[in-house]
Amino acid sequence: MKNILLTVLLLLTQYTAFSITDLDSLYKRLDKVMDNRQLYMANKEEKIQGIKQLLHIENLSPQQTYDINLKLCYEYKKYKSDSAVFYILKNVQIGRDLANQYLRNKAEIELAWLYSTAGLYIESKNLLDNIERRTMDPRLLADYYECYNEFCSHYGQSNNNILYYAKSELYRDSLLKVVDPASLKYQIVSAENILYKGKRREAETALLSLLEKTTDKNPERAVIAYLLGRMYMDETKMDLQKKYFAVSAITDIENSIKDNASLQSLALTFYKEDDIDQAFRFIEAAVNDALFCNVRYRTVEGSSFYPIINASFQEKEKKQKMEFRLYLILISIMSLFLIAGIIYTYKQMKRVSKIRRELFKTNEKLSKLNYQLQQTNDNLSESNHIKEEYIAHFFDLCSTYIDKLENYRKALQKKASNNQLEDLFKTLKSTSIVETELEELYKNFDTVFLNLYPTFVRDFNVLLVAEERIQPRHGELLNTELRIFALIRLGITDSVKIASFLRYSLRTVYNYRTKVRNKAIARESFEEMVKEIGTLKRD
Repeated sequence: MKNILLTVLLLLTQYTAFSITDLDSLYKRLDKVMDNRQLYMANKEEKIQGIKQLLHIENLSPQQTYDINLKLCYEYKKYKSDSAVFYILKNVQIGRDLANQYLRNKAEIELAWLYSTAGLYIESKNLLDNIERRTMDPRLLADYYECYNEFCSHYGQSNNNILYYAKSELYRDSLLKVVDPASLKYQIVSAENILYKGKRREAETALLSLLEKTTDKNPERAVIAYLLGRMYMDETKMDLQKKYFAVSAITDIENSIKDNASLQSLALTFYKEDDIDQAFRFIEAAVNDALFCNVRYRTVEGSSFYPIINASFQEKEKKQKMEFRLYLILISIMSLFLIAGIIYTYKQMKRVSKIRRELFKTNEKLSKLNYQLQQTNDNLSESNHIKEEYIAHFFDLCSTYIDKLENYRKALQKKASNNQLEDLFKTLKSTSIVETELEELYKNFDTVFLNLYPTFVRDFNVLLVAEERIQPRHGELLNTELRIFALIRLGITDSVKIASFLRYSLRTVYNYRTKVRNKAIARESFEEMVKEIGTLKRD
């Protein structure tokens, strides 16, 4: 019995020595990979630029443009989510333009996933709820269930809502029913499902097998290693959890995956071992990645670690103060040097305090500049959307008017050929066609404008005193007064241009503007406030 115990202890000692050596080698590699983060990002940007060049090829079909946009979305998805949203929104529009439900649904599912990671849970859920699952193309079911699974997980995590965790598991079960059992995705999701059902040894076997089949070039390897790390974290196996979190982090960094959980988990692991320096290093990298990618739930996760680490620093400082007091007792005979040291420390503290105040002021200025930049970007985005919408309708109207002019010319030619001069002159003198076309033009303008600003009439009336509010008559979208201020909302403030467009006299337009301004709650700033009202409808 004694010999058996000695043998077991010897084996455990050898295993521990091997594990320590293995971990040291892995940490050195992780350090090197973290030092080369900029290089991996440069490679990622180069790959993205190569795909972007494809968009400049002449005569691309909408389907080809859609496919290129989708590739860019996939590249940006866990790298820069804002850029991914930009390209997938283009695909949503292409799907609508082509009236292709498959393309539109595919793009909307991707958009819902991106909104979920950015913390836009309402927008994400609205997109998913508006997709009719029963009539959906079967090819999209896997993406649909996976997106719903991620949404429920993100929302549950951000609100600590157990109900959504349960929903996430239900959607994971649905996902397994539609994914190809031979695919890597199925095997990973299946292993994850087994793990969350408490079958850890079975999950461990499956995950270790999958890890052997993948390399650091496979982004899925990061997920596999992370799941192993989480499992060992729950089992408080510190060395194993650090090992697999490190493997996951290496894969994430080499593939420029900014939406990652491995670095945060490593930070927490090192914090538990009282290695505050390493913990801070990893949590700083994790938060920077989350901010770079604009992944809200990761940012919230990372930020929650800062108070913990700060508390550790405070505790560390307490210990140092106690040691300092002990040193004071031991070196009391060196009081002069001690006083000099205190004075020096006091000056340093004042200097640090001054620097902190300056940093705070600088951060406030940066925040204001960032806000102004965001406002400018929003205005540019709105302006571009308006231009796109009106250009499309402009070409459509031009085409329609050309057809009508051609028909009108043929009718006149026919009357002239048949020597129907009286009818010809009568037709030429008539203004009914001009009035009809003007009515059609205004109707088209009203429709397009209200499509862009669906709440314009309501928001406009908020600026007027209650008893003077303006409502279009039955059958009208906008009346003359509303139409004048709709043009002002679009940036056309010159009364001459407004009069030309609406075919009114300059005085009539001036009178309308004055009359409505007199009904306003704030007359002086009324027209400036009109320019700001209305919520642009984003399809």
